[in-house]
Amino acid sequence: MTHSTAQTPLESRASGPLSGKVRVPGDKSISHRALILGALSVGKTTISGLLEGEDVLNTAKSMQALGAEVERTGPFAWQVKGVGVAGFAQPAAALDFGNSGTGCRLVMGAVAGCPITAVFDGDASLRSRPMRRILDPLELMGAKAAEAKEGGRLPLTLHGARDPVPILYRTPVASAQIKSAVLLAGLAAPGVTTVIEQEASRDHTELMLKHFGAEIVSVHEGSHGRKIALTGQPELHGADVVVPADPSSAAFPIVAALVVEDSDVTFDDVMTNPLRTGLFTTLREMGASIEESEVRGDAGEPMARLRVRASKLRGVEVPPERAPSMIDEYLVLAVAASFAEGTTIMRGLQELRVKESDRLEATAEMLRVNGVKVEIAGDDLIVEGRGHVPGGGLVATHMDHRIAMSALVMGLAADKPVKVDDTAFIATSFPDFIPMMRSLGADFS
Repeated sequence: MTHSTAQTPLESRASGPLSGKVRVPGDKSISHRALILGALSVGKTTISGLLEGEDVLNTAKSMQALGAEVERTGPFAWQVKGVGVAGFAQPAAALDFGNSGTGCRLVMGAVAGCPITAVFDGDASLRSRPMRRILDPLELMGAKAAEAKEGGRLPLTLHGARDPVPILYRTPVASAQIKSAVLLAGLAAPGVTTVIEQEASRDHTELMLKHFGAEIVSVHEGSHGRKIALTGQPELHGADVVVPADPSSAAFPIVAALVVEDSDVTFDDVMTNPLRTGLFTTLREMGASIEESEVRGDAGEPMARLRVRASKLRGVEVPPERAPSMIDEYLVLAVAASFAEGTTIMRGLQELRVKESDRLEATAEMLRVNGVKVEIAGDDLIVEGRGHVPGGGLVATHMDHRIAMSALVMGLAADKPVKVDDTAFIATSFPDFIPMMRSLGADFS
């Protein structure tokens, strides 16, 4: 499969205060799951606020290829007519997930419970990412992976189970993708499929399964873990889903508002699920002014309006058990830490090494080329904040949208402009990031 290799460089420089009111795109995790569970349901699912980035659109295309009817009915409004649990049809061509690890891994789980064969593929970045941690439990349930590269890398052929079996599975790391793949495969298995996590990961799949009519129970396990039990072979029914604004996307303009002097920005309908708000907790510990109002919920997911004002930040230590609730936000937290006074230590970031890039190394390099003192000690990231960032560096994004956005945020308050080698991949998760930031007063060129 071919994907565009044209680079789109951009420079970010200090500007005046950021101000205004915005709604960042719909949450990517919820958008993927709404499409997949809509496709596995009987009847019609209506989705409003869907993230229309490349990652989610590739999941929508894969649901169509697997037999569901998927239609865009208006801006950010979609309708899915599902095929029921285990009802996927064999796709005529490979399923191309582009840059999306989440879409690919969740759909692997959904396909694993169906008696079909599907080829999974993606771009160069996704092809480099290991899939073995997903495939191991799916093979225990009766699926079989073939023609995969070392580590279960794409492209690979997945033969779904003809008679899927329920399992009890202890996840090796806190990963919502592993857990979700097992639960989605477990929908097709008779009996109860159980997942035990030592550290609780985000629970969007459990909440949405319940919203679509599944029988699922989640209880505490140990000091920080969860035990999730799903009764298989339910009849899921189409449902209405309102997708809240993505806290992972909101993280970038939020940190920008904190570090650009005199900024005052309001964000509407941001998801405040406690398993996703580790960044907000950490920023508040650092002294950030983040006020919540108009709290409400939909499909089990809480959301609120956030008002964020420029703040003097101080270094803190972020405990490793917080990592699952903010694993995608450490990159932009490192930017905030660069502008803080004092040392920020982020512990237990091993999961960052298997994202779109080795995000731990890439984040450290982003800071170094812009004059920030940073160190990696094992799986910990240590940033020496001095209240300002020299800037002036050229950041290599490694085809990673979050590195690109983090670097652009850094440039808005750095002493010298920050250049980014490629911003094309921002479209995978936040297509309107650049125009939205410009509307708030950001200086990108």
